[in-house]
Amino acid sequence: MAVLNILSKPTMTTTTSLSLYSHCNNSIIFSCYDRFSVGSSLSPSVIVTAKLNFSSLTSRMVPQSSKSGLGCSWIKDNSRCPDTAANNRGLFPLHSVFPTKPAEVTSIQDLFEFICMGPLLNELGLTSEMVAESIDKWLEYGLHLCRLFQLNELYLTIPQKARFYHYYVPVFLWCEQQVSYHSSKFKDGEDVTPLVIGFSAPQGCGKTTLVFALEYLFRVTGRKSATISIDDFYLTAEDQAKLREKNPGNALLEFRGNAGSHDLPLSVETLTSLSKLTKEGMKMKLPRYDKSAHNGRGDRADPSTWPEVEGPLTAVLFEGWMLGFKPLPVEVVTAVDPQLETVNKTLEAYYEAWDKFIKAWIVIKIKDPSCVYQWRLQAEIAMRADGKPGMSDEEVMDFVSRYLPAYKAYLPSLYSEGPNGSDPEHLLVIEIDEGRNAIP
Repeated sequence: MAVLNILSKPTMTTTTSLSLYSHCNNSIIFSCYDRFSVGSSLSPSVIVTAKLNFSSLTSRMVPQSSKSGLGCSWIKDNSRCPDTAANNRGLFPLHSVFPTKPAEVTSIQDLFEFICMGPLLNELGLTSEMVAESIDKWLEYGLHLCRLFQLNELYLTIPQKARFYHYYVPVFLWCEQQVSYHSSKFKDGEDVTPLVIGFSAPQGCGKTTLVFALEYLFRVTGRKSATISIDDFYLTAEDQAKLREKNPGNALLEFRGNAGSHDLPLSVETLTSLSKLTKEGMKMKLPRYDKSAHNGRGDRADPSTWPEVEGPLTAVLFEGWMLGFKPLPVEVVTAVDPQLETVNKTLEAYYEAWDKFIKAWIVIKIKDPSCVYQWRLQAEIAMRADGKPGMSDEEVMDFVSRYLPAYKAYLPSLYSEGPNGSDPEHLLVIEIDEGRNAIP
């Protein structure tokens, strides 16, 4: 008789056969289930969470390729997976990753305990009991992420497991809570506008991959979302040249990046239009920026290439390295860099163009802005190793140096006070280490 341990005390056993596929890290993937006989200490809510039908999850379609995350070491670290080479060529056939015979005895005790060790649980207000009650969601979302990143769920390494169950899944659960709260403010019959969730995070810290994963989870759970970046609102090449001419000698405004180099009217127009996508059939195109244009100087992409999004939208995921930055007293910014004075004045208009649309915030916090240089350098080295054009070490230093003054000036107040106009009740702060992992 097989035994399945859900929590440390309650147990349930099968009166017939229980077919389970075991995860190499002691979490499990259900293939099928049979009738359970349950000990008296196990509540009905936990019984329900244990009955996750694996076949219903694997039947959902996943994309054939991923647009992000390929440079992440936590994804590449899959040496324990015998199908890694096949996975890198594309999604592996489902049957190829399973043992020929299912394990008759296995446990989700280890996965449950691993989840409960997560650094974000306290921040999210989650208890072990709450995790137990929602364990089916944790398993389902984790499996979806394995499919998205083309990882073998039977051979997840600890870094991969931590990225999913200590970071991406908890953040998605928080987003779901925020969406529920937002929707509850509308009366029956009213059009529910999409919730705009802002992601403020330094360059290279993994925010784009995080947002990519969240957008996918929204989609596979039957909800539509749109993703935009502050990069999408950069000035055209012509207008950027005019900005440079108006500020001769100011290295912070010579190229795109800092406050002042964005088309704020386009931001307002786009965010306003997205808020109106509340019905089926309503569509709009999202602006995009081509960073490779003009030998890397960049320019707005041709509108014919802009992606189209259709309503009704559940959420708008808006990410950027300087989202939520607040203007500071002149003496504060000039003490960091005199060139910031002009940037600081321009920043005053950004609340009306960006921040006021955002009703829920996720802030990814770093201890030292110099990490940005290291992360960017790692990315460029990886690009060069793959035979792609990448910046030299000196070019990386010059590139990042145009952002560091703003980080040094504005990050302290962002971390201590929250983003401009944010509500503490709808703010999630996630601190990460140099490896881009969430920490307590």
